[in-house]
Amino acid sequence: MTGGSGSWRSRALARLSLALALALAAAPALAQRSTITLPATTLDIAIGQLARQTGADIVSTDPGLRSIRTPSIRGAADLEAALRQLLRNTGYRARRLAGGGYRIERESSVPARKPPPASARIAPPPPLAPDPDIVVTASKQRITLLRYPGSLTQVADRSALPGTAAGTLSDAAHQVPILQSTQLGAGRNKVFIRGIADSSFNGSTQAPTSVYLDDVQLNYSGPEPGLRLYDMASVEVLEGPQGTLYGSGAIGGVIRLTSNPVNLHAVATAATSGVTATGGAEPGYDLAGMLNLPLLQDRVGVRLVGYHIRDGGYLRDDDRRIHDVNRSDTSGLRAAIRVAPGDGWQVEASGAGQWIEAKDGQYAERLEGLLVRRTLLAQPFDNRLLFGRLVVSKDWDSGLRFVSASGITGYDTRETFDATARNARGAVLSPRTIYRANHDKQLLSQEARLSRSLPNGNSWVAGFTLVSDRDVLTRSVAQAGRDITIVGVTNVTNAASGFGEATFALSPRLSVTAGGRYSSARTDGDPSAQARPSAFVKGRLTRRLDPTLAASWRLASDLALFARFQTGYRTGGLAVAPGIGRVADYKSDAITVVETGIRKLRRGPTGLAASGSVSAAWWENVQADLITRLGQPYTANIGSAKIVTLEGNLDWMPVPGLHAQALFLFTDNHVEGPIADLSKRNNRRLPETPPFAAHAGLSYAWGASRAQPRVGLSADYTGRSVLGTGDFLDVSQGRYWTADAFAALRFGKAELSVTLNNLADRRANQFAFGNPFSLGLRDQLTPLRPRNIRIGITTGW
Repeated sequence: MTGGSGSWRSRALARLSLALALALAAAPALAQRSTITLPATTLDIAIGQLARQTGADIVSTDPGLRSIRTPSIRGAADLEAALRQLLRNTGYRARRLAGGGYRIERESSVPARKPPPASARIAPPPPLAPDPDIVVTASKQRITLLRYPGSLTQVADRSALPGTAAGTLSDAAHQVPILQSTQLGAGRNKVFIRGIADSSFNGSTQAPTSVYLDDVQLNYSGPEPGLRLYDMASVEVLEGPQGTLYGSGAIGGVIRLTSNPVNLHAVATAATSGVTATGGAEPGYDLAGMLNLPLLQDRVGVRLVGYHIRDGGYLRDDDRRIHDVNRSDTSGLRAAIRVAPGDGWQVEASGAGQWIEAKDGQYAERLEGLLVRRTLLAQPFDNRLLFGRLVVSKDWDSGLRFVSASGITGYDTRETFDATARNARGAVLSPRTIYRANHDKQLLSQEARLSRSLPNGNSWVAGFTLVSDRDVLTRSVAQAGRDITIVGVTNVTNAASGFGEATFALSPRLSVTAGGRYSSARTDGDPSAQARPSAFVKGRLTRRLDPTLAASWRLASDLALFARFQTGYRTGGLAVAPGIGRVADYKSDAITVVETGIRKLRRGPTGLAASGSVSAAWWENVQADLITRLGQPYTANIGSAKIVTLEGNLDWMPVPGLHAQALFLFTDNHVEGPIADLSKRNNRRLPETPPFAAHAGLSYAWGASRAQPRVGLSADYTGRSVLGTGDFLDVSQGRYWTADAFAALRFGKAELSVTLNNLADRRANQFAFGNPFSLGLRDQLTPLRPRNIRIGITTGW
């Protein structure tokens, strides 16, 4: 560790101490309690609402609570009276614990009610219900959202407007300001969290954002796979770094996708379909279906999901005289089997496959027009994602939980670019040249952990993780009948780590979290796509300890302050260097973040939920995948960066059915290093990080009506960002706003929806890159899809 990094750590600890002192000094007294009122809902939600209203700790590890409907509770005199009313005839009881609080458990003599059929994301949404006392599953400790000492965003319902086809994580970035994304196309996009962005280009570096699907890591290096978010129960964005719980790569944070679980009790099906018409362009369509089938009642079940989406093209290529060149097709399958042998044991195995075929690139050229470009050949992109997962878990009545999660991910991409040389006016200067790049990735992971959550608010988690990643880059250039293979790179990363984190409830209001992860990782490389074990270059061995220190102060039953100190890192490796036939290595990078914030939850079906935080990050030896002026990729450590952010989230339901949202992110960053120091002062910025981004939405649902109509309107603003650090990559993008609207009607078990996107038909530039070989002309843009309308129908049984 250098002297400069040590001083940064000292300043970070001083800032954290100040944030904790301010949080403790700001605590007001708890509001006086009144009679207890709860709406009719499900038992898990009702218990969370009751705990929040009374300030009591009420716990249960029984998943059956979510299947029990409860009546409304009005005017209950105290906690015990409310519990008696809630649990009457449910088959559950409340057992008072010696240390205070209650545990909800099954009555041995009364069978629990049979739960209703499982619902799915692609089925019509249920009637509006109050926000539950959400458990942050990504924390691995079953901490409630109010006690979680850090910034977290739930984006499951924000990835798309109601009634639209399920999108990807990069689609979610449009409506969630803390997320930023490149826009090369699904399966090619990199997603960043809160301005921790390294590069606009895909290469060998480990991704700064880790994506998990049901406890198992989905990505390692390069872009996020572009998995469609069908049949998802939740999407959690755990803002980073998350080095203690998730290890190498989570320097920006973690995005956890949680799919709907297999229901062991009842058959359930759901289906959705829609057609999309885009102004002056090719139409598109989407189809998806889900089947949940118990094979052995209460013991074994399966869940199947399938989908196919066509995104119609809207760009024109004048050289080839072709319209709608950028069509893409996505097909996917997911399957899961769940076995519950009893005594708290669960075994879940699942697999996924997704295939994306993009007919051509999705960029235009300003010289030709906002929706037009000129190329001599098509530039298709194909990607294949294969995923497998096995999770074995055990829950004890004491709150102890064991999880073993094993995963394998295979991710292959095939890209083609028109590398024909042109001048600034578009004139061809060389014979037709084709550049191809293939990336083959395989990720193996294994994690085992023990955790325990106690009624008094104490919790802990401890475990170990093993990761092995293999990344192979193959490149070739073809010209005038010749196909020449040029240098590629094979990187193999092996890492092992042990981690532990504990939350201590020092009082009913104050909780302190502390922990750490010790990691040992090394990346070995071979400057060849044909890996030869004897020729591997031994990489640097990285040994690190990443600590966490955080606190949460509960100001009231629905309000808390938090502060957090956290670190993280990424391993180094070999990469293509500037010039053909060369490779070079790059160093590990590391980040330190301090943050403080406030969180308020909604108490019932109406009211205000809000959160806000301010953070500062110090990022050393920033790794970045870059492009030379001739279009060749390379990787380098570009220096150090300082990042300051302010974020906020308001979620207001003033009356039943009316829902208003507002989210924003302010961020500022500055880079110091070899490239930045030789550039203009205004060009020393990280890529893809607009100084301001915001989302606002307003919707209303008529719950009392038989047709249950819903309408809504949303608006989004994205500020100006650049492609990268330095004068060459200071290419402007962003600085635009969009508006969308939807309407939906329920007819029995079916819902008909109409969605309008890009109402103002904006022609803004989302991303100023599409082809590395013409990047030097600084003329590329990725336009928004023109105004489009989707008509869809969704059914569920």
